[in-house]
Amino acid sequence: MTTLLPYEAKAQSLFGEVCINKGLVQQAGFGTRSIPAFVSEWIVTRNTPDGLLDSGAQQRIRTFLNKHLPTRDQKEQLKSQLQNGEILTILDQFSVTVDLQKNENYLRIPCLDETKATTDRHILDAFPLLLGAGIWGVGKLVYDRPDGTRKPGQIRMMDFRPMQNARLDLDLYCEYRAHFSLSEWRDLLIASMGYNPEAYNPTEQMHMLTRLVPLVQERVNMIELAPKGTGKSFVFLNLSRYARLVSGGRVTAAALFYNNASKQTGLLGHYDLVIFDEAQSLTFDNPDEIIGVLKDYLQSGSFARGGTQKIESSAGLMLLANIPLDENRRPRHDNLFAELPRFLGETAFIDRIHGILPGWELPRIEEHSIGRSLGFKADYFGDVLHHLRNRAGYEQIIQRYGSVTGTTDRRDMIAISRLAEGFCKLLFPHGQVTSADVTEYCIKPAVQLRQRVRDQLTLLDPEFMRLRIGWE
Repeated sequence: MTTLLPYEAKAQSLFGEVCINKGLVQQAGFGTRSIPAFVSEWIVTRNTPDGLLDSGAQQRIRTFLNKHLPTRDQKEQLKSQLQNGEILTILDQFSVTVDLQKNENYLRIPCLDETKATTDRHILDAFPLLLGAGIWGVGKLVYDRPDGTRKPGQIRMMDFRPMQNARLDLDLYCEYRAHFSLSEWRDLLIASMGYNPEAYNPTEQMHMLTRLVPLVQERVNMIELAPKGTGKSFVFLNLSRYARLVSGGRVTAAALFYNNASKQTGLLGHYDLVIFDEAQSLTFDNPDEIIGVLKDYLQSGSFARGGTQKIESSAGLMLLANIPLDENRRPRHDNLFAELPRFLGETAFIDRIHGILPGWELPRIEEHSIGRSLGFKADYFGDVLHHLRNRAGYEQIIQRYGSVTGTTDRRDMIAISRLAEGFCKLLFPHGQVTSADVTEYCIKPAVQLRQRVRDQLTLLDPEFMRLRIGWE
């Protein structure tokens, strides 16, 4: 039996069933199925009640996958089963679009390549996140035959259960933090993200944890710039069902803010964090309109489009972009936004970004970078981050230990405060922290993140004076 590291032993003893051996998921054999970690971990946990991945458990997982999480080459067989009157229970990322012209709601079932199914109205009322981007869950499907007149045959979802973890006791989570040293807790968080903590030094670990700040703190806007292969999008794809990743391509104002035709709120109204992956290839359907509304939202936390009332949101924005490096693994251009779309390089937009994460300082993801130790289950950890967002008291902790120097700019102050508060929630959720630790691990990284923004603004626009942000 493998000897547990100190942080693993403490986590297993204190947190019990909300922890999982990440190595089990790597060994479980999900093949080419593209599913988030919180889904695969849920399946492994369900089929390994004793925590052992023996031949029996592997067979149960294979049976479960074949029955409830089919591959697309099984779609015609499944449709035939529905046609024959069977009721199927499928695990998938279901979503619903609204067609006002036909007064219909259309259900999308990815594993069946089906876009014109339907769902009972009470399901939509109970789970509004189905509208638009959709959510993972278990759907019970039935086939309604044509009625012989005008209504065609259609797959219908008659019942739905979203994926949820066991009841979250946030007070207990915070209380148990006191049993770990800072390095042990940091290792546990890195492992919970799906990485191997031993593959990263303390500075690199802090960079990795910075990716979580917009998930744990309301209205934090960041950009990570890095070469390919550093795992920028991995954590957002796998950790939280409260985050929505948009990968490159064209983005419309309707999808992001509000759809005037369907009267549906867009991504910023539904998620804790919206992530633009491959931001260097991002295009906006109407850049002037979108950037205008986006700047207003990043400043005020509300947006309006097409005469609608202002919609309030606490969602953050994260941009992930690939940039070229020189032979020393430093950015090739002093202007870090040089190879991003022009509309993202406007200084009025950059000023509303709270921090620039230097992903170029992180190593490429290799085999030993992937976590195989004990960590929090992804769905549990994602819920912890979600519920910590509006937990009070951390701002007072930051303010207790000094104030910003070198700038009186309101945006600098807000950025540093929000970032530092996010680090405090991650590293010291129990609120027990010394002056030295809050300065070193909360305030200092927050100042560094914002300083990079100020340096870019100074480079791009003479209206921004050169300054050096500090703390005393």
